[in-house]
Amino acid sequence: MATPRSTSTRAETQSTGTFVRSTPGSHSLERGLALLRAFRHGVDVLTNAELADRTQLPRPTVSRLTRSLVDAGFLAYDLEQRGYRLTAACLSLALSFRTSEQTLAQALPLMRALAEGRRVNVGLAVADQLEMVYLDSVRFSRLGIFRRILPGSRLPIASTSLGCAFLAGMQATERKALLGQLRKAHGSDWPALQRQVDAALRAVDAQGYCHANWAPGMTAVALPLRAPSGSLYAMNVSFPTTGEVSADALQAHADLLLRLAADLRKTWTR
Repeated sequence: MATPRSTSTRAETQSTGTFVRSTPGSHSLERGLALLRAFRHGVDVLTNAELADRTQLPRPTVSRLTRSLVDAGFLAYDLEQRGYRLTAACLSLALSFRTSEQTLAQALPLMRALAEGRRVNVGLAVADQLEMVYLDSVRFSRLGIFRRILPGSRLPIASTSLGCAFLAGMQATERKALLGQLRKAHGSDWPALQRQVDAALRAVDAQGYCHANWAPGMTAVALPLRAPSGSLYAMNVSFPTTGEVSADALQAHADLLLRLAADLRKTWTR
């Protein structure tokens, strides 16, 4: 008898909503991208030694990869500082991402209206490996001036409401895999963090949002938000606090966040 033909990975991707491919990936490409990820806001130039330290890759491997990235036009060598910096090619990629995400353009006016009207901070983020990356943020200043955190700013997943909300919105298999990576990365600190994550996941399941006090003097409530395209985001509302935040204040800001999410979902489906 002929062996039954297995379902193609393309069909499995479509049916499960999770990207699946049987073709092996390229380790060299993954390592090269890890070097690009090592550059963060405020870090202009990195040497081979610094890149090796940040990526935990062998120094000879880093040297070969930086050579390839220079040849490909993604890195440039700074003669004065004796290190590498990103080129405009990376900015072009970022711009392409921004313009392709129409949901972000629709979200920002609603986020700004809430921030200005209620004097709170509003942010929209997505996970990248073991961190959350801000896609947009409108921050209220006590001086009455509004400023946006630069897109690309990062914060940890396990200890923030944004990160826990994103975990809550993930499919079970993807969430399990990410939690495994977080457990390995945090080592002995993970048991305490896991208790916080588990509590946040229960909160999202029960009331639609979770909260955390990651930054001193600031409390944030967050929820998962899935766009019509299937893209998963996390949105938060944060506000300054002194001491322990009251249940009434927490609920009031959670209500603002829930209404904002409802309004954004309506905008996305028009």
